[in-house]
Amino acid sequence: MGVILKSWRRAALVAGGAAAAQWSPAPAAHLSPLAAAFRIPTTLPSARGVLLTFDDGPHPQGTRAVLAELDRAHVPATFFVTGEQVVRYPELVGEIAAAGHEVGLHGYRHQTRREWSRATLADDTRRALDAVGEAGGAPPRLYRPPHGVFTWSGLRLIRGLDLEPLLWSKWGRDWERRANASTVAECATTGIRAGDVVLLHDADHYGAHESWRRTAAALPGIVERLGAAGLTATSVREGPVCRGLALAI
Repeated sequence: MGVILKSWRRAALVAGGAAAAQWSPAPAAHLSPLAAAFRIPTTLPSARGVLLTFDDGPHPQGTRAVLAELDRAHVPATFFVTGEQVVRYPELVGEIAAAGHEVGLHGYRHQTRREWSRATLADDTRRALDAVGEAGGAPPRLYRPPHGVFTWSGLRLIRGLDLEPLLWSKWGRDWERRANASTVAECATTGIRAGDVVLLHDADHYGAHESWRRTAAALPGIVERLGAAGLTATSVREGPVCRGLALAI
């Protein structure tokens, strides 16, 4: 009985260690040293540029409201689209691209559990890529997982599909019910520096109802705060850093 118990404990320790290793990159969005250790960018090299990013779309009202504000401010952004929403609103992928913005990938289903199994994540990612392709979009270069959670095998899979992971260094907390345009702008820009990547949302599919309204309303204030700090919203371009990614300014 003692031998069996020891064997069980040893197996449990091995399984626990494997699980810990598998999920070790998960907090990378909140721990910059961990993100650096796994080579997951949360910022990008730039002299004075800041990257505005929008997750969870496309959304028929939210995406268009955000696009309109970006057009008024004459600034580019990156939209991390969710495959299941691309299937519902394929025309919006073309509208994002036509406005000069980049389309990144946010998975097909907005569920962290997609990361549990390599096979499940592979299927999810390929479905998302197919959805963007069928909507007429260019093959995405950038990938951000739902909730910013990577597993070790998931990170390797994404890179094996020639996608570059990108998290964030600032966020507006615009998905919260208590948020408003002022709090979103302040949260997104307090202490902001060149190279920061700002997380916002152009959809309320997975957040508070009509949260996209406060995001769109916050954009003029965000752009104004960037200008006051001597910064500018800019786009991602090809370059020599982060497997070919750098900010344009």
